[in-house]
Amino acid sequence: MTSTSSGTSSFRVADLGTLAVMAFSGEAPDGDMPYLLAYSLGDGDGGPEGSAAAIRQLLIDNEMPVGETLVDGSRKPDLPLTLVIEEGRAVVGMPHLNAQCVAPPEWLAAVGERGYAYFLFATRAWPVAEPGRPVAPEDLTAFAGDEETLLSASHVLLPARSPRG
Repeated sequence: MTSTSSGTSSFRVADLGTLAVMAFSGEAPDGDMPYLLAYSLGDGDGGPEGSAAAIRQLLIDNEMPVGETLVDGSRKPDLPLTLVIEEGRAVVGMPHLNAQCVAPPEWLAAVGERGYAYFLFATRAWPVAEPGRPVAPEDLTAFAGDEETLLSASHVLLPARSPRG
């Protein structure tokens, strides 16, 4: 579920479309990596292209580079992006947006070990991954691992914290 807050911005919130966040884990050379994938269904007023442009502007406005640059959130205390783990949920916050999703046990274990999640905010729409409906692992791999998705997304190692700090 995603909510938006009002305020002055250089984009129209309606152009974002339906936003979703998905938590999953995957193998990395040093153990399980907890991933968070944020994406739009592309159903905003301007369609998939309008959603992509609005997300890109949102990311740029919040100093989150789009492309191959990986931002280490632990080294950027002014990063306007947060991750709170609360009652089995991943809660992501940034100006204009708050989103949460149920986190699977293996994801919670991986984020507990690492202290962070790899956050990928895709500008590319993914209309087939409707919130609340299961996504086949091969569909997730095809979207999240696609070069077009990766090169047009923001990549952040996002420190996790509990609601108490």
